[in-house]
Amino acid sequence: MRALVVSEPGDVSIRAWPEPEVVDGEVFVVPVLAGVCGTDLELIDGTIDPAYVSYPVVLGHEWVGRLRDDIAAIGPAGTPVVVEGIIPCGACDACRREASNLCSVYDEIGFTRPGAIADVVSVPEQLVHRLDDGVQLIDAVLIEPMAVVWRALTRVPLRTGLRVVIIGDGTIALLAAHLVRLFEPASTTMIGRREEQRHLALRAGIDVFEVDTPESHFDLVIEAAGTGAAVASALELCDRGAMVILLGLPPHGTKVEFAPDDVVNNDVIVQGSFSYTRSAFAEVVLRVNSGDLKPSFLITNRFTFDNALGALATLRGAVKATEPRGKVIIDLSSD
Repeated sequence: MRALVVSEPGDVSIRAWPEPEVVDGEVFVVPVLAGVCGTDLELIDGTIDPAYVSYPVVLGHEWVGRLRDDIAAIGPAGTPVVVEGIIPCGACDACRREASNLCSVYDEIGFTRPGAIADVVSVPEQLVHRLDDGVQLIDAVLIEPMAVVWRALTRVPLRTGLRVVIIGDGTIALLAAHLVRLFEPASTTMIGRREEQRHLALRAGIDVFEVDTPESHFDLVIEAAGTGAAVASALELCDRGAMVILLGLPPHGTKVEFAPDDVVNNDVIVQGSFSYTRSAFAEVVLRVNSGDLKPSFLITNRFTFDNALGALATLRGAVKATEPRGKVIIDLSSD
């Protein structure tokens, strides 16, 4: 079958890949749409922590598909589904306390096992979520990154009326803006890099879009740019009693200088958030099925499977654009 494969850091191509074998407890899903993100570029470049990847690897951890076969517990062949990417062991301490994102046996689709930018993928049946008939697949393809954001926003209860700032203007930042509105903030500001992103930011729910760092201070700072400089800026934007959520993923080994006494004296909470839990993923599926979340307006670039490398080039910025760039997806159902 065809697959988008990173054979080793720096070597990515569409090539033949063995079809998955039948394994007890797993089902076959035919991917329909798949998103690509900055983490995929890190997998290609080899800058991600080697503990979280096994080469060669088929890319594709943000996706939606249809069952290839009839599965009694899920539905008939063709049923639209999304699948959790993290595959927990179910037995370790983290799994027993429902922190599946911290499972002691790290295994994830698109990282340590084949991803979904392929003709077919085999996945554990217990991780498959059925989509309601009325859900547009273009909305469901963003469930995985939304689950990442949702877990971060719900890890510590957020009160209403917060002054929120989001650093970054990529997909995770835009999804953070789209989701944080559910907590009824007093205001939401985005610090972006490109003026062209303003329109998408406003559609996501942003009140103020800035390309320069404002002098204001905020109650909730969401770092979604994934750079050391953005993390340092996040700490500087905190008001007293604020919370910083680190959603971005800087290259492995990035160091940031900060003044610990300011964090202590200002009573600041600094919260990292890794991936998502099973409950966070299920909650996002529920909200998509109910129609509360329809994030497809963030999709600005769509490519065929045969042009998957073009999708990666657009994501990387090798193709210069003067238009807004939100989510880049690959349509695996067309050529």
